[in-house]
Order: sequence, then structure tokens, then C-alpha cells
Amino acid sequence: MTSAASRAVRLCGTEQLEPPLRTLRAGPLSVEFDNGALRYIRMGGIEILRGISFLVRDENWGTSTPVLDDLHIDESLDMFTVAYRGTCSATSGRLVYQVRISGSGDGALSFVAEAEPETDLLTNRTGFVVLHPIEALAGKPIKVLHEDGHEELSLFPDHIDPKCPFTDIRALSHEIAPGIWATCTMDGDAFEMEDQRNWSDASYKTYVRPLRRPWPYRLPKGQKFTQAVRLHVSGTLPAGTSENRNQPVNLTIGGPVGRVPRTGVGVAADEVKHALETPELFRRMAPQWMVCQVDLRLGHGQDELEGFAALARLTGAGVVLEIITKGTLDPFGELAPVANAVHRLGLKLEAVCVFPAQDMKSVQPGASWPAMPSFHENYSAARRAFPGIPLGGGMAAYFTELNRKRPPAEALDYGSFTTCPSVHAADDVSVMETLQAIPHLIRSARVFMGERLPLRMGPIQLGCRENPYGKSTAPNEANARVCLSRIDPRQRGLFNAAWTLGYFAACAREGAEAVAFGQVTGPFGHVYRPAEFVQPWYDQQDGRMVYPAFHVVAGLSQLADAKLLCVEAPGADSIAVMAAETDGRATLWLSNLTAKTQLVRLSDRINARIALLAADHLERAAIDPNFMESSVELDDQFISLDAYAVARVDFDRSAST
Repeated sequence: MTSAASRAVRLCGTEQLEPPLRTLRAGPLSVEFDNGALRYIRMGGIEILRGISFLVRDENWGTSTPVLDDLHIDESLDMFTVAYRGTCSATSGRLVYQVRISGSGDGALSFVAEAEPETDLLTNRTGFVVLHPIEALAGKPIKVLHEDGHEELSLFPDHIDPKCPFTDIRALSHEIAPGIWATCTMDGDAFEMEDQRNWSDASYKTYVRPLRRPWPYRLPKGQKFTQAVRLHVSGTLPAGTSENRNQPVNLTIGGPVGRVPRTGVGVAADEVKHALETPELFRRMAPQWMVCQVDLRLGHGQDELEGFAALARLTGAGVVLEIITKGTLDPFGELAPVANAVHRLGLKLEAVCVFPAQDMKSVQPGASWPAMPSFHENYSAARRAFPGIPLGGGMAAYFTELNRKRPPAEALDYGSFTTCPSVHAADDVSVMETLQAIPHLIRSARVFMGERLPLRMGPIQLGCRENPYGKSTAPNEANARVCLSRIDPRQRGLFNAAWTLGYFAACAREGAEAVAFGQVTGPFGHVYRPAEFVQPWYDQQDGRMVYPAFHVVAGLSQLADAKLLCVEAPGADSIAVMAAETDGRATLWLSNLTAKTQLVRLSDRINARIALLAADHLERAAIDPNFMESSVELDDQFISLDAYAVARVDFDRSAST
């Protein structure tokens, strides 16, 4: 083994570092300045807005990273100001803009941008985006001032709205404390809101230029325009309201609240041969089910099914065939050859899902769907081709598409969908924040699919399996953090281990029946293989290696169908936690969802052992698939978790005090 990996690679799989956010304060008002954008606008520690940004999106919804020049920041006790020149270079043009930001201690905030295209610019959206957080606002009152001057009193959507809940917006107001309202006013163009939880973002997004207008559209060279976002807070917060973000997270473990979901893995046809080259590691992962994709658009058939059968023999995992058809009006004619090949192989299927190719592309609410088989025709053809085999359904794409095109739940044996955490933003904080939206997705799916229909999630991974919103997934030659790219370097880092545990814990709490993660190998893999993309440090080593998330998936697989225990962690969104019990023995899994060290305090003194997966352990964990089976005695109620660290604590429930 060569020299040790850098801390950046250990955490996020890339040498590219994200610069730390700079906190700006004016009395009780605080904001985080992030390369020209504002995040976490708080008043006395209360989050008012999740973010304000001026952005340029190209004709494929790719977001240009701005280059800032002439940056000036001034701060005083009760005021801050920011000024800079931003430049965005998209695939079809270039735009520059001058920004002026000011904030004061009374909660007033102003963000003004004066923009000028230096060339003709083809764009799907250029201008301001304002984000409201979901955790404190879902289902709560909102006042909407429309462009025509009339005010509407309504509610932030509780269950996820597939359509824009509010259009023609001039200002939005919500209550941040009893009797105290925050009003966000937007000028310079027409704005509307979408429920961004559809894409697993943890926000309601108000954005410039309604989607009912044609896109992409062209901004002519030299035609200047100005937009502005302003925030006003009415009233004074109670004395003593302040930020307190460095206290330990207190955990209390309670009684049973359900069952732990089955753990699975995705299997892409082009990765089967690589997965078969590491049989001992695949057995160690021990997935209970595999989502094996047969894509008829790519001519998949007998050869791919033989590979799936070989993988199934390694572990006995149930095989779910996810079949993407060409979407012809004869779905049975497409499915019959697949079914015949399954029969010839003697491949036992746990279930089958069928998705026409047309459903792999996004269609806006209210727009016409292309000619294709109906849900009824697809499901009837699947039942006929695979008699007696349970039928799953929903979307092979993301919750967005499921919410916009809801299947008849009564025709299915279980429902399914997946997510991509980098549709709108790919920075570490935004991707980790998507975990906050997972419970909302599951609860919303149950509203229209029914409480009794079992729900399966996945395959889930950091990268993008298929882009429903553009021509293809985004390239990532630089091993960077890129929206809608198949290659996400964090798949190989501690980041993914922490995120994976957070995702599974959220699904478990919401009663999902099964969850599948990524693949065995490849861009979404848990086991290293040489690839056509760069994998820092791993590419310089010899022998079989696993990524940190391998240990999480393998550990969770051992808990399938165990009793899920209630864990209370008041106010904690910085850690993920899940506990389970089998025959009186309990296992507590923890992960740090931040890049800062977190301190966790167990409410009870317990005789326990702890296994810790942290950045300093990467090299050993990479070569030892049983790394998390080695534990030491836990001699304190406090557990310190380094950036994105994962811990497993084992103890006897009957001995806890």
C-alpha cells in the first residue's frame, strides 16, 4: 500500500476542497456567504430562509459556477455590506452581473443584481432563486402577495405538491415566532414557487420566470436587466433568542416502533462481470434483494440474465427484475422474450417491475404525455408474461415523476421510486440536507399510493443513474461535485457512509419495507475496481478494496427484520441515528452528517462496545471488509464523531440503566 490518502480524499473522494462558508452578522441577523450566494438567513438563531442566489442555468438545466471579482465585504456591529462582480459562462453564452448586498440588525436584507449578457445566452433560467426551509414550515401559514396586488392567505404544502403551489408572486410572508412575520419581496421579473421536495431538496423554491413560459429562452447580448430580493422582519424577537449550535446531541433509546427494512443493492448489467470477480465481498455485503436492470433500449436479454442468476447464487438474494421497455404499444410482445429467457434459466424472481422508456423522461404537470402504453396495459402485460410473480411499480426515475404520474396502487404488490440528491445543487451541505426531505417523500407517496401498499426505495446513490431533465447525465472529468452526474467522488468517501446511514434511518422510521443502495462496483459501487474515471488514492493501491459505505450496507444487512427501536434526539439534524434489537441485544448506528466534529451523549449508562469508522481509519477499512466487526469497550456516555464518521454501538438492552 502506498502513501496515506489525504483527508480530502478520505472524506469526499476528491482533492477538490469546498471553501468554508463565511458568516456575516448584523446584530441578531446572520447569513452564510457562499461564493456570491447567501445561505441560512437567520434572525436570533431562527432560520428564515434557506438561501438566496442569483444563478444561470443552461439549456440542459446545468448550473454555471460563478467566478467572483472585485469582492468587497464590510462588517460593523449592526450592519454588513457585500459587493462583487460575477461572471457565469454557460455552454451557449456568457453573462456578467454586479451585486450589492446589505443587512442590518433589524432583520432587513437586500440582494440586488444588475446583469448584462456579454454574448447571446441560451438559458432555461437566469436570475434569483429563494429557498424557504421545509422543517419548520411544511403545512404552516403563508401570505402570498401576487403581482396584481391581491393577497392570498394559504399554507405551505404539507404533502408534496406536483404542481406549483403559488404563481405570479411578488412577496411571501411567514411567521417566524408568535406575532413576528418575515416578508420576502422579489422584483424584476415574474416569480413562482415549486415544492422542491419533489427532487428531495429540503426547501420550497421560489424562482424567476414561470415554467409555463417557453424554455430554453435567449437573453440578447448587451440587454441589461435588474432583479432584487429584499427581506423585512416585522416585530422584535423575544430577548434571549440566540444561536446555540455547539451543544452535545442527547440520545434516548426507547421501545420497538416497527421492523428494520431489508437491505438491497442495485445491479447494472454492465457491472455484473465486475461484481462476480469479487464474490467474497459480495457475500460479505449480504444483500437480501437485488434490483437487476434489464434495459430493452440497450438490447439486454439472455446474457444479462445469466449474470444476474450467477450473482443470486452467491448470496441467495432475491432478484427483482427492473425492466425498461422501449415503450411500444405492444408491451407483452416486449416482455415475453425476457420471461422466456428467465424460464429457460430457471431464474427465480422475487418480483418484477416494468417501466416504459417514456417514463424515464420528465413531463411538466399539465403537459401531454407521449404516445405509450397505459399503466393498465403495462401491468396487465407484466402479469401475463410473469404469472404468479409479485409486481412492483411506480417509477424507475425519481419521486418527481411518480408524483406527476401516479400509478393505480390497487394493481401493484408494492410501490417503488428512487431519488437523486444532486439535481439542483451538488455541494456537500445541500446534498446532505436532502436527507431531511426523505420522510416527506415517503409520507406523500403513501397519500396517493395507500398506507397498506408496501414501499421499496432504490437503488439509491449519490450519482445520477439517468437524467430525466436533459439529454444525458453531466460529465465530470475533473472529479468534482457536479449536478446530475453519474460520477460523484463522494461515493468513495466517508461522506457517502454517513449519508447512506442517514437515508436508511429515514426510510426505516417511515416504515419502508426494503431499501437498495447503489451497485456492487462501478460509479455507484461499494467495492473498488479500476475504471474509466479517476479514483484518487484507490487507483494507486493493489488488491481488493472497499469504500466506507460498504461497511454500513454490510452492517445494516445483518439487522434485516430486527425490531426497530425509537431513538429520540431533540433538535438534532447534524447526526443520523438508528437502533435495532434482536434477542435482547441492541445495535445503535450513528453518523455525523457534517464536516465538523459532533459530540453525542447517551442518556443511559450502558455496558457497550463501539466500532468507529472515521477518516483516520480509511486505509485499514479499505482492505478489511470486516473492519466494523472489531470493537472496543465504550467507557463513557459521550461519543465523539469526526467529520462524516460512522459508529456502531452494541449493548445488552436488559443491562441498560
